[in-house]
Amino acid sequence: MQLENKRVLVTGAASGMGREVAVESARQGAEHIVLIDINKAALHETAEEIRHLGVSTSDQVLDLRDRHQIFSAIDDITQRLDGFDTLVNAAGVLDHHFTNPDRVGADSLDEDAWDAVMDINLKAVWLLSQAASPILQASNRGPSITNFASVAGMHGAKMTAYPVSKAAVIQLTRVTAINLSPRVRVNAVSPGSFRTPMSQAHLDAAEDKHERALSMYGTHLIPRLGDPSEIAKTVCFLASDAASFITGTNLPVDGGTTAWRGMQASVPVD
Repeated sequence: MQLENKRVLVTGAASGMGREVAVESARQGAEHIVLIDINKAALHETAEEIRHLGVSTSDQVLDLRDRHQIFSAIDDITQRLDGFDTLVNAAGVLDHHFTNPDRVGADSLDEDAWDAVMDINLKAVWLLSQAASPILQASNRGPSITNFASVAGMHGAKMTAYPVSKAAVIQLTRVTAINLSPRVRVNAVSPGSFRTPMSQAHLDAAEDKHERALSMYGTHLIPRLGDPSEIAKTVCFLASDAASFITGTNLPVDGGTTAWRGMQASVPVD
């Protein structure tokens, strides 16, 4: 019950790791959970799952590329809940969501795709943190922000905008932690490869599943995909009072990927 009495806001809550963070927050005793995503139907499914756990929740469809929507949503949420205590910026997109998968390199990526990824993965994190900062600073319940970065932001990758945006999120986390100290703690998590609907579809679509599995989690010292519950529990810890002396850090939750420069010879196919 690490989040007992905390009011938690989670972006990207309709699916994947964002959804698991929201549900785990309910399991960890959160008082109320605000769910934000652009996918209305899936957002409602997350809300229903949380209600079944006996936790109060509300959901809001939000386009994270729209500054006006972001600030209006934070204002509305603040008025309804009399503030909130925890912001989790989990929403994120990949380059190929906006362009052909063959055109994600630095020499071929479309400018519109670059802008879309940067707007959602980076600019929205900054705007949400900015909009939420006075509310969080007024909280007396251990306020915090946790941003989703990625191990892709810690080393090179074949995609262009996604790793650049995630590297910038790590630095944004540091400067926000400085700016909001000592009242609000700000940290980032950098997941490795996790089992989400998107990653499972990517694996299932491969002609050679062993080759695809190796490319996805061959760099993990723990040779498997992470389970979303594992990242969710880490996020809940960082948002809890148990992490009261942790701020300005980026925590890789990556099965050991960033510990070495190697690749497994083979991995089991999940």
